[in-house]
Amino acid sequence: MVDPEIQATLQSCQFLENISSEHLTTISEFCSIDQYPAGSYVFRQGDFGEDLFIIVDGYIFLERAMDIGKHKGSVVIDALGKGRTLGCWSTLLGEPHVLMSSASCQKDSTVIRIKGRPLRKYMREDTPFGFFMLERLCFLLRDRIQAAYGAMDKI
Repeated sequence: MVDPEIQATLQSCQFLENISSEHLTTISEFCSIDQYPAGSYVFRQGDFGEDLFIIVDGYIFLERAMDIGKHKGSVVIDALGKGRTLGCWSTLLGEPHVLMSSASCQKDSTVIRIKGRPLRKYMREDTPFGFFMLERLCFLLRDRIQAAYGAMDKI
């Protein structure tokens, strides 16, 4: 049985805009809901990542540790709230990927975890859906690259 909170969040997030109800139901089967207290991490830079995450509620900084001469510390790449998406490389590549940033919860946060392996399998089995998801993942990557460049400009 599909969790109604998962379906409602997936349906309302920009990342899955215009997804068919059939595909939405199938994706929902690959999902779980995770809770993170303020100050904790959904994932950390350097970990292996395999999943996508969609924020149900909360506020999460996507940040990267930096060590550039005099400039050491972390830089916030993006500040993400309800309906925003994190992760993606492993879904594109079909293998665990070393995460290039951390996702730190600025307040108590609830996220939907979409398991990458079954999602990728479904993308390969259903070509139109696979193309839809690859297109969405490309837009997500574009947004992250733009945000990273913006963060570098502030250093």
